[in-house]
Amino acid sequence: MKKRKKLKLKKQVYFFLAGIIVVILSVIFGVSFYRDAKYKETLEYQLIKEGYNKDEIALLQSKLKEDEILEDVKSYEKDLLLSLVQEKYFLSKNLKEYVEYNEENEEDYELSDIVAVVNVHAHLKWYQETYETDTSLQEKMIVNKFYELSKDYVPENLKVIPLTYAYGAEGDNQIIDYAYDKFMDLWQAGKDAGYHFMVQSSYRDYEEQESLYNERKASLGERKADETAARPGHSEHQTGLVLDMVSIAHSSGEDFSQSEDYQWLQENAYKYGFIERYPEGKTYLTGYSPESWHWRYVGIEAATICHNENITYDEYYAFYIES
Repeated sequence: MKKRKKLKLKKQVYFFLAGIIVVILSVIFGVSFYRDAKYKETLEYQLIKEGYNKDEIALLQSKLKEDEILEDVKSYEKDLLLSLVQEKYFLSKNLKEYVEYNEENEEDYELSDIVAVVNVHAHLKWYQETYETDTSLQEKMIVNKFYELSKDYVPENLKVIPLTYAYGAEGDNQIIDYAYDKFMDLWQAGKDAGYHFMVQSSYRDYEEQESLYNERKASLGERKADETAARPGHSEHQTGLVLDMVSIAHSSGEDFSQSEDYQWLQENAYKYGFIERYPEGKTYLTGYSPESWHWRYVGIEAATICHNENITYDEYYAFYIES
């Protein structure tokens, strides 16, 4: 009798243990199934299905907005998309414009140029769209063929550049005081190196620029005038941060651009916060023919980046400020 009870008890224990095992296995498989189902809902799984590996997925996630990645992946050709996001100055907000502009210009431009052109709005016609310049940025403000100053804008703390350093009559040339101080440091460094720089032109108000532009337009036509002069409100001279500067030894623009004096400025001006605003080979980004004499104060930090990365201020502003 006791033996039957013991056998019955053993069977109950076996059944109990078996039940526990079944429950555990069910939980394990259930959890696994749930995890698998949830993983299939993830962005990573969706991108793997689209043919991207984990390294490529990590790259996309670092450069694109999370909620737009899958849409972008389905909208654009894989190799082009991956190449674009690897460009140093890639901005996710401009992806559609990059692709569209590349379709029209891939035979003429490298992808790096495509990115640069779109970032600075140069894929549009000059002056096609205009934005108000943020003057609160002070030396980092931008004024170009898309960003404009109001007719009434006059910079504060303009300081007269003495005739020791400038051509013209006393009081003709002015620049904002903090840029003046850096110009003096630059001028002295140039002097110590054997170069004597002179300012030909500096601050111009809206009306002066309007008169200059209209004269050039009347003599050269609008297209040629736009290559060599800014329309009123779009001139950097109105910021009070610009110096048209040559040297006593080489006072004409063409002569200056071929001189050692100019080369010294190219190699050293950034140390004092000045950049060559319209360099050779960058017309497609700036909208202006090269001007070896046009130097803009942007501060040492921005000038150093422009110099070290060989980019225009338009590119700097688009990537480091506007973005």
